[in-house]
Amino acid sequence: MVDHSIKGKTVLIAGGAKNLGGLIARDLAAHGARAIAIHYNSDASRAEADRTIADLKAAGVQAVAFQADLSTAAATAKLFSNTVAAIGRPDIAINTVGKVLKKPIAETSEEEFDEMFAVNTKAAFFFIKEAGLHLNDHGKLLTLVTSLLGAYTPFYSTYAGSKAAVEHFTRAASKEYGARGISVNAIGPGPMDTPFFYGQESKEAVAYHKTAAALSPFSKTGLTDIEDIAPHVRFLVSEGWWMTGQTILVNGGYTTK
Repeated sequence: MVDHSIKGKTVLIAGGAKNLGGLIARDLAAHGARAIAIHYNSDASRAEADRTIADLKAAGVQAVAFQADLSTAAATAKLFSNTVAAIGRPDIAINTVGKVLKKPIAETSEEEFDEMFAVNTKAAFFFIKEAGLHLNDHGKLLTLVTSLLGAYTPFYSTYAGSKAAVEHFTRAASKEYGARGISVNAIGPGPMDTPFFYGQESKEAVAYHKTAAALSPFSKTGLTDIEDIAPHVRFLVSEGWWMTGQTILVNGGYTTK
């Protein structure tokens, strides 16, 4: 019988240095992961990556960090090969990497379009590819997308559009990897109480988002808190393995499909 628990498993988390990624790393460590590799994008996140690694080691977990810009296939392949060399083939691969842009279509430049699709689409595709090549059988693969996939709204065309492709990547990969017992899913959080959200929003928009979800009155911020997402991640990469090929919007009733 296959063990779908987290105990003793090896994990790779792209974007695992801070915010939701850092919380996921600490949560999986607390639930028995044996070894965790975290990725961070640039020197700006190095200090937070160091703190996350220190916390993981204090929890008794073998932990390593790798810096990389995952907007190229070669960099993503290197991240996986470095992970395998350092801690072994992963049982769980989670991609939390993303970039948001809130801008009218008429004001969006070609450079902005290319960057959004490089980070949110290309990086996600090649992460899924490399996970398929490197995950152990009966592994778990998860990508973070956005609840805007269920929204009818202006200004987020390149953000939601670049994440929308991941829903199709997820379905295809779940079919292709299913013969090895690998489950593949995506989670779309609502607007989260992190710097990732506030940098794009006006005070008026923040106030709206804090009241937009059905369960907003019961959230400590009104937004999706990272603590609300981590348990769903943990479930999907463990006992929730029978769910595969799905994009699940976890947002307190902010949007639905």
